[in-house]
Amino acid sequence: MTAQLTLVSHLLCPYVQRAAIALLEKDVAFERVVIDLAQRPDWFVKISPLGKVPLLRVPQADGKEAVLFESNVICEYLEETQPGPRLHPEDPLARAEHRAWMEFGSAILADLWGYETTRDAEVFEQKRQALVAKFARVEAALGDGPYFAGTRFSLVDAVFAPIFRYFDVFDQISDSHIFDATPKVRAWRKALAERPSVRHAVVPEYPQHLRAFLQKHEAHLLTLAGRA
Repeated sequence: MTAQLTLVSHLLCPYVQRAAIALLEKDVAFERVVIDLAQRPDWFVKISPLGKVPLLRVPQADGKEAVLFESNVICEYLEETQPGPRLHPEDPLARAEHRAWMEFGSAILADLWGYETTRDAEVFEQKRQALVAKFARVEAALGDGPYFAGTRFSLVDAVFAPIFRYFDVFDQISDSHIFDATPKVRAWRKALAERPSVRHAVVPEYPQHLRAFLQKHEAHLLTLAGRA
């Protein structure tokens, strides 16, 4: 029997969710170890070159262990080594395009970080406009759905699902209007939210944890609650 993989995680990290979704899509058994990044355990510091999650701990036949870091690297490794449905296109050009859109998802997360953490109303609006512009580009790239590449779930979907999950909580606080002009993106978001791998990539208490994070940062977003 092959030793079980271990995914070192944080409760809110969207990059961890990418890896968890890929593991669940491929029906790979794994253990999830959750850490607090504000109080990193010594064992984690020793094995994480960047001090970030996710990490994938991969047992080796000689009893040693390999440690993979960076979510896209972990997803690519799973795609190359694990059975189950393929999460990348077979065509090299289409595969390269998918990898590019995965990077675009990371660029969206960079804007989203400022959007959720800033206390400054002007910065908040700048980030909101940046997100509107980026999702307009995504809208132009989407086809008939329900997923990024049609009927087949892919790693691009695994990248964007955690992004949309943020807005499931944010929109309960205040409608951002970020998706007003993107009907295809809205349909894609809905389809991903219904996917079992996406639902199970986080703990049921995820919304409460995210709200607590916003409160800790005194996020401007919270001041918009109840506004028309």
